[in-house]
Amino acid sequence: MSKKEERNSRIALTLLFAGVTFAIILLFLLLMAAIVIVLVKTDALSIVSSVKVNSALLLFLFILFCLLVGAGVSFLLSRILTRPINKIINTINCLAAGDYKARIETGNLLSRHSTIVELTDSFNQMAEQLDKTEILRSDFINNFSHEFKTPIVSIAGFTKLLKHGNLTAEQQAEYVDIIEEESLRLADMATGILDLTKIENQTHPGKTAEYNLSEQIRNCVLLLENKWTKKRLEPELLFEEYTICANEDLLRQVWINLLDNAIKFSEPDCAFRVSIIREKGMLNISVTNTGQAIPQEALPYIFNKFYQADESHSTEGNGIGLAVVKKIVALHDGQITAESGNGKTVFTVVLPE
Repeated sequence: MSKKEERNSRIALTLLFAGVTFAIILLFLLLMAAIVIVLVKTDALSIVSSVKVNSALLLFLFILFCLLVGAGVSFLLSRILTRPINKIINTINCLAAGDYKARIETGNLLSRHSTIVELTDSFNQMAEQLDKTEILRSDFINNFSHEFKTPIVSIAGFTKLLKHGNLTAEQQAEYVDIIEEESLRLADMATGILDLTKIENQTHPGKTAEYNLSEQIRNCVLLLENKWTKKRLEPELLFEEYTICANEDLLRQVWINLLDNAIKFSEPDCAFRVSIIREKGMLNISVTNTGQAIPQEALPYIFNKFYQADESHSTEGNGIGLAVVKKIVALHDGQITAESGNGKTVFTVVLPE
C-alpha cells in the first residue's frame, strides 16, 4: 500500500468515527423530538397541566429520561466500535506477558476496515518474528551451552592428565596442543557474542577512511591460510585494485566471516573464489565456494541471529557470524545476499565506493 493510500485509509477511518458520533447525537435529538411530538399529539401536556404537576420536575424527568436513553444507545454503539480495539489491546498484553503465539483475528465489520486490517497484519507479523526469534534464542542458549561446555570439559580433562604426569614428551605436546585449540574455540565464541552486542548498538559505521579494499581481502585470505591449506583448497582472487571509503576494521570482520564460512563448507581439493565488480557506482564483492548447498527453505533465515542451517551441528559455528556481517554491511548502506544451488554457494556484498 502506497503512502497516499495509507493516508486516505486513515482519513476514511477518522470520518467513519466522526460519522458514528454524529449519528449518535442526531439519533438522540430525533428521539427527543419524537417524544415531544408524541406528547403534543396525544395532548399529554394538557393532561399533565390539569393534574398540576410541577413543570420544573416534569422537565427534569424528561431530560433525565432522554439522557438515560442517549447514554444507553451510546454505550451499545461504543461497545461495538471499540471491540476490535479492545481485542488488539488484550492481544498486545498477552504478547507482552510472553505469549508469542498471540495473534489478532478480524471479526466484525469495523475490523475489516483497511486501516484496522493493516494494523492487524503488522501486529501479527511482529508477533511471528518475535516467536521465531524466541525459538532461535532458546535453541541458541541450548546449543551455545553445549558448545561452551565441550571445550571446558576437554581443557579440564587434559589438564588433569598433565598434572598427574607419567606422560611422554609427545603426549604432553599433544595435550598442550589440544588445550590451546579448545581455548581458542572458547575465545572465538566469546568474541562473537561481544562483537554482535557491540555492533547491534551502533547506528553508524564510526570512523571511515579511504583504503585499498583489494589489499584488505588479500590479507584476510592470507590470515586464514592455515585453514584452507589443511583442506587443500585453492584461492581464486579475481579482481583488480579497488579503493573504498569505509570503516576498515568493521569490513575486515565481514571478509573474515565470509571467507571462513567459504573454507569451512568447501569440499576438499576444490577452490574458493573472491571477485569484485564495479557497477553503477557500487562495488559487488562475491565469495563463492563449492560444497553442499544451503537448503532453499533455510536461505531466508541464515542472516538471523543464532540461526544454523546445519541442525545436526556437525560443523563449527554458533549462528552469530552472518548476523554480524549483515549488520556491518547495513551500517555502510550496503546489502548482502546469498544464493545456493548445484553444489555452489555465493555470498554477494554490495557497497557504495
